[in-house]
Amino acid sequence: MSALIQIKATLEDLYNGRTVKIAITRKTIVGDVSRCEDCDGSGVQVEMRQIGPGMVQQLQRHCAECGGQGYSARTKKERKVLEVRVEKGMKDNQKITFRGMSDELPNMESGDVNFVVQEQEHELFQRKGADLLIVKTLSLNQALTGFQWKLVHLDGRDFIIKSRPGEIIKPESGGTKPFVKVLKDEGMPSYGNPFVRGDLYVLFRVRFPNDGDLSNDVIKVLRNLLPDPAMEIDDAEEIEEVHLDQTDVKCFGKGGASAQRDAYDSDEEQAGESVQCHQS
Repeated sequence: MSALIQIKATLEDLYNGRTVKIAITRKTIVGDVSRCEDCDGSGVQVEMRQIGPGMVQQLQRHCAECGGQGYSARTKKERKVLEVRVEKGMKDNQKITFRGMSDELPNMESGDVNFVVQEQEHELFQRKGADLLIVKTLSLNQALTGFQWKLVHLDGRDFIIKSRPGEIIKPESGGTKPFVKVLKDEGMPSYGNPFVRGDLYVLFRVRFPNDGDLSNDVIKVLRNLLPDPAMEIDDAEEIEEVHLDQTDVKCFGKGGASAQRDAYDSDEEQAGESVQCHQS
C-alpha cells in the first residue's frame, strides 16, 4: 500500500532546488512469514449458511486472523530518515517517489512513499508554467518621467529595473490590455532541464492622483509643462457649462423611456443594475 505525504515548497525552493530530511515510521517484518492456518493461505474464510429447505448460501469474508493477507508475520515499527530532493522547476502537486519504502506486508511487495509538492503562494512573484509575473504599480510621475526599482530575484540576485529614456508607461495598451513588459530567460528553470528558463513578465499599473491631491499651483505647472493643455474657447461665457459624471460602459444603450419600462418588467437584479446606470 502506497503512502502520500504533502511537502510544502516555497517558490524559492522550486527555483533553486532544496533537499529536505523527513522522518517516516513504517512497519517491517521480523522473522519468518507463516501461512495462516485459519484460511489456509487464501486470505478468505468461507461460511455456509442454510437459508431454507435444501437451500444453502455461501459467504466469503476476509480472514480475521491474517487480515485477508493469507500469511502472517511479526512486525515492528522502524523509523527512517529520507532525503527528499525538491528539484528545480518542479510544479504544484508533482510527486517525489521512494520505491518500496511503505509498510512491509507478508508475501507482498512493499508500496511506495510519495511526497506531493504543495507550492506556496509568493508575496511578489506569480507563476504560470515556467514563466513568472510581477505586478508593479507606478505613480503618474514615474510613468511619465521614468522609474527604477531594485528587484531581489528568487535566487538572491539583485536587479535594477528601469525604464528607457523617454519611455512612457501607459495605464493600458490596445484598448483594454494591460501594459506588460518582459525580461527574457529570467523565469523559472524547466524541470529536467534547469538551464532552459522561462521569462519574467512585469505588468504595470499606473496610480493616478485622487481628486484634491493636486494643488492649484501644481496644476498650473503641469498645464504649462505637459503637451496638449485644455483648449481655450472664445465664446465660453455664452455657452452653458456642464460636468460629466462617472459611469460604466455597460450602461451604454440602457437609457431612455423604453429602458425604464424594461427595468420595471425585469427581475430585481436587472432593475437594480438599470437604476445604478441612471444614477451614475
